[in-house]
Amino acid sequence: MIGKLTGRLDYRALDHILIDVRGVGYIVYCSERTMATLPGTGEAVQLYTDMVVREDLMQLFGFTSLVEKEWHRLLTSVQGVGAKVSLAILGTLGTDGVSRAIALGDWASVKAAKGVGPKTAQRIVLDLKDKAPSVMAMGGSVHDALSGAELDDVLEPADAEVKPTRKAKTAPKPANNAQAQAGALSALSNLGYGPSDAAAAVAEAAASDVDLGEADLIRAALRLLAPKG
Repeated sequence: MIGKLTGRLDYRALDHILIDVRGVGYIVYCSERTMATLPGTGEAVQLYTDMVVREDLMQLFGFTSLVEKEWHRLLTSVQGVGAKVSLAILGTLGTDGVSRAIALGDWASVKAAKGVGPKTAQRIVLDLKDKAPSVMAMGGSVHDALSGAELDDVLEPADAEVKPTRKAKTAPKPANNAQAQAGALSALSNLGYGPSDAAAAVAEAAASDVDLGEADLIRAALRLLAPKG
C-alpha cells in the first residue's frame, strides 16, 4: 500500500497530476481544492495517498493532510459514495467544512457538492456523525510533517528542461484552523463533555470565525455548551 509520495510534479491535468519519484511516475487524483494548493510543474510536491485496487482498476488519490485522507476514507465507506463523489465533497467544502457539516448534521451543505443528492447527503451525515470528533481531533498537513531538507532532496538537477533550485517552493498550506479545533476538542473532552456534543460546539464556534485561536474556540464552545435558561 502506498501511503505517501514525495517527488517532482511532472504534469498536471484538471483532476490529476503525475509525480516523478526517483524516475518512477505516479498518477494521483486530487480534489479541486487540493489541486489549487499544489506547486508548479517541475517543483517538489508531497502528498498523503490512498490506493484503491480492484480487479480491473488501480488508482491513487492524493491529499495534503491526514484529515483530508481520513475524511476521504470515511466518505467512501458510506453506501453510494465513490471516490469521485468524495473528492467533489472535499473540493467543495474542504476538511473544515466537511467536519462542521457532519458534526452539525448540516446535510444541505454536503448536498452542495456536485453529484450528491439529498438522500446521499443525509446518509453521509447520519452514518458519519459519531465519527466526526475523532477526525476533527487530527491536525497538521503533510508539509508540517516533512522537513525542508527532505523536500530539497527530491529535486535533483537531472536534465536541462527542469532546473530546480535547492530552495524549492513548496505547496502553500490551506488556510484553516484545524489544529486549533483539534486542541479545543481535546480540551472539552478532558472537561468531560461527550465527543459528539464537543465536536458540534467546536464546529459551530469555528464556523462563526475561521480565525479563532484555540483558547477563543474553547471559550466560544463552552458558551454554546452552557445550559440554556
